[in-house]
Amino acid sequence: MRPKYPHIKHDRKAEATKETSVTCRKYYDEYSQKCLTGGIMACWCSHSICYRFHCIPVAEGWNDVFSALVTRWPKAPERVVYDFTCALGPYCWTREPEFFADTQFVIDGFHSSGHTRCSTAAFLKTYADVDPTLSKINSSTAECGNSGLAWIRKSISYMGQEHAILYCWAFLCIWNCQQINAIIKKSQGSMVHTS
Repeated sequence: MRPKYPHIKHDRKAEATKETSVTCRKYYDEYSQKCLTGGIMACWCSHSICYRFHCIPVAEGWNDVFSALVTRWPKAPERVVYDFTCALGPYCWTREPEFFADTQFVIDGFHSSGHTRCSTAAFLKTYADVDPTLSKINSSTAECGNSGLAWIRKSISYMGQEHAILYCWAFLCIWNCQQINAIIKKSQGSMVHTS
C-alpha cells in the first residue's frame, strides 16, 4: 500500500498521453499507445539477482516502480537504472523528496539512444564519463533478467493469480541461486589463478 498524495493533481492516474509527453516521446510511443496488459515487474541488482518482484494488472508505469521502491525498501537505493528514469526521477522526488534525496536516477546505455529529447543528465553514460567506476555497472541487467522471465511467460498465462505468483517466486529463487553460484565460482576461479 503506497502512500497517497491528495495535493498532487494527477497522482495514480495514467502517466503519459500525447499531450503531456512533450519532453520524452519514447514512453508514449512505446507504451502508452499500445495499451499493453500487465505482467511482472522485477527489481534486479547489477549481478542479475532479483531482489523483489510484483505482478501488475496493466502496462508498467512510473507508479509501479515508485510503489515498489517506497513500500519494499526501508532506505531508497543509491542508484536506480530504469528505461524511463527521465520521468521516474521527478515522479519520485515530487512524492517523497526526503526518501529519494540521495538517489540517482539514470537510463541504461541500451535505452538512452531512444531518448532524443531528454537531457543527457538522465543517462548513466554521462555520469560514467566523469566517474569511470560507473562504466563497470552492468546497466543491461534488467534486460537480461527480464528475458529470463520470458521463459515462463506462456506457462503463467494459463494460471490463476495465486499459482502464477508462486511459479514466479519459485523460478526467481532458482534463478537467484544460479546467479549466486556463478558469482562464487567466478570468485573462486580468480583466487586460484592469483595464488
